[in-house]
Amino acid sequence: MTTPAYDQTLLYKARITLAWMFEHGVNTYHIELDEFYRRFINSGVAALFSVGSPSTVAGRSGAELAYEVASYADPSIEMIRPINSIDRSAEYWLGFSLAYYQWKKNISFTQISNKVPMSELILLYPKYHEMDIEHFVIQVDSMLSESTNESQLKRLRAYAMLSQSMLAKKANIPVRTIQQYEQGQKDLSHANSEYIIRLSKALYCKPEDLL
Repeated sequence: MTTPAYDQTLLYKARITLAWMFEHGVNTYHIELDEFYRRFINSGVAALFSVGSPSTVAGRSGAELAYEVASYADPSIEMIRPINSIDRSAEYWLGFSLAYYQWKKNISFTQISNKVPMSELILLYPKYHEMDIEHFVIQVDSMLSESTNESQLKRLRAYAMLSQSMLAKKANIPVRTIQQYEQGQKDLSHANSEYIIRLSKALYCKPEDLL
């Protein structure tokens, strides 16, 4: 049985905090969901959240974290006072549900999004938002399991919302070569180091993430 990521006494506050962070990040600052999630990871907030850092999951509001994440890649962003509504958006639900999943499975937020992008997870909202959270857990488990058959390059490309041809142009690599790496016809771990560097820059990841 998997040991939860942190003490359960922090879980409910963590879920509320992540829910409001997603809500404000996407709907108050008008940042596309996958882009906001990338900032969440790159800012270091995700790493602190995943281990239940009290100052992160309980010591600050979702709105405060949303501003920190939103302004990470754009310091010119000014903090916007949130207008809370009794209505709960799909983004709120995703944050509330994702916090539970990460806590229960004790895996990093990066590991989750490397396999399934947030723009795909939020599509579960219409069917799962009124179901018990364990149904969401089972479904995400299934989605993550299915994605293990895909190449890491393909997952990262999908997460970056790039087509094969777009990635090829951005990295200055033949599109046929991209296809061969994704289909396993060529082993990316044996690729020219220059190709690895170009791809990692195009996908905003570390070279080792591709391997």
